[in-house]
Amino acid sequence: MLKFFKPRKKLLDTPIRDNAWLAVDVETTGLDPSKDQLLSIGWVAVEGRDIVLEESGHLLIRPEREEVSVGESATVHGLTDDMVATGVGAEVAVGKLLEALRGRKLLAHYARMEVGFLDPLCRKYFDARFDVPVADTMTREYDAILRANREPVRDELRLWSLCDKYGIPRFKAHHAFNDALACALVWLAQESRGV
Repeated sequence: MLKFFKPRKKLLDTPIRDNAWLAVDVETTGLDPSKDQLLSIGWVAVEGRDIVLEESGHLLIRPEREEVSVGESATVHGLTDDMVATGVGAEVAVGKLLEALRGRKLLAHYARMEVGFLDPLCRKYFDARFDVPVADTMTREYDAILRANREPVRDELRLWSLCDKYGIPRFKAHHAFNDALACALVWLAQESRGV
């Protein structure tokens, strides 16, 4: 635990820069952070209107308990037990994410998912809440639809629906890095259109 205490301290001691974002996506064994496991995490750095790939990353995460299987979630994200067995531990993965987040705000599509899985891990390994400023591309789009005096249709708020709307090419969905990249591109498209 001490090995990754310093990145968390640096995160807390570093002022947040304007227009500095880290788009983050997680893949998990399910939707419930109290019983499901984090399997992979991807992040893409955004500085102003630029995507900074050299400060981006992706990690497979070895389940904390050997008896945990990816189970039916493999049909969503394509990760197998053999693949995640080669991953890093959750403490290492979250530590690397905290390093990448230093000076940045979190950007996610339906951020409740990312925060819901990352907060308990930060509490467990670093004795601190996952307390960073968060922006959510789905919430931003939802609010824009409401401002246009219409009721949102659920499917139009999906990440890949927004990619289609903004002319962003589709990547393999439900891959943590690809989804983080798509989120970053949607954010930039929303910014350029004043959403």
